[in-house]
Amino acid sequence: MKFIDEAKIYVKAGDGGNGVATFRREKYIPMGGPDGGDGGKGGSIYAIADRNINTLVDYRYTRKFLAQRGENGRGSDCYGAGGDDIVLRMPVGTVISDLNTEEVIADLDQHDKKVLIARGGKGGLGNIHFKSSTNRAPRKCTKGEEGQELELKLELKVLADVGLLGLPNAGKSTLIRSISAARPKVADYPFTTLHPNLGVVRVDTEKSFVVADVPGLIEGAADGAGLGIRFLKHLQRTRILLHLVDIAPLDPEADPVHDAVAIVHELENYSPELAAKPRWLVLNKLDLIPEDEREQHVQDFLKAYRSAAQYDGPYFPIAAISGEGTRPLIYAVQEALEKIALPPITEEETEEPEEP
Repeated sequence: MKFIDEAKIYVKAGDGGNGVATFRREKYIPMGGPDGGDGGKGGSIYAIADRNINTLVDYRYTRKFLAQRGENGRGSDCYGAGGDDIVLRMPVGTVISDLNTEEVIADLDQHDKKVLIARGGKGGLGNIHFKSSTNRAPRKCTKGEEGQELELKLELKVLADVGLLGLPNAGKSTLIRSISAARPKVADYPFTTLHPNLGVVRVDTEKSFVVADVPGLIEGAADGAGLGIRFLKHLQRTRILLHLVDIAPLDPEADPVHDAVAIVHELENYSPELAAKPRWLVLNKLDLIPEDEREQHVQDFLKAYRSAAQYDGPYFPIAAISGEGTRPLIYAVQEALEKIALPPITEEETEEPEEP
């Protein structure tokens, strides 16, 4: 299925039904009095996170959602029926925002989290509410309130512990194939990855983490070049970034240090918060370097890169295609993830809004 990570929809909660002004009319009861009932409440629209859904494709083709209107009140103290609610099921990680104001309405970051996104209108009052000792025959009633009407933007940010970052053909897809059961497309040309891929890395029987592979970045991505900048939002929820670098490029004129530094600059231009996340250096394609030259090649790269990018973090030389060096990498990642606490979920984020 094609990966759909953005959609725009229109939602309209149901209007409340109108109250009515009627009077009781029965034989032998000449002064029956008012008996107009209230209108029913309009249906509301909710969003709920569902881990069994992976994309927003359902909202790419169905874009309008209208909740049922409440029924009008009737005589004989009959109240109108309320309109049915609508529940929209969305992938975990969906951020719902107002298309016009860009205000975030909800962040569906947990399975089964339910959020009210458009409230139905209250029903109008019938004339039975307006009788008093001085007004025995009120003819007043009120109309139902209008339901909320919104244009919404849905944006899916995948939930992963680790994000893979790097140039096209740096070996990100090969790495995720090597350490997990995910099978993204791998080929010998740039931009093989066209949409994010997720893989579960099993470290031990009871220990695992999720890795996200996104399309590669190129220099100038922050200004719209290439594909990867569009998908960088999927790395915003990760706790560790693995920056993959091809230290043995086939092009003799390619400079791995320059390319690696350029990716860091693009990351900083896109989001300082994302650039501030723990970022580890993974030096890939070690198998293309003669064994007796590997150590010197790695140290030469590190010396130049650390000077240019002011980097003092860990590094891991690997050959993703054969799996060489990947076990120490995933063990180190698991150990680091256990020390990095997940952001707390506040009571405000999990509380379901009450109906009026």
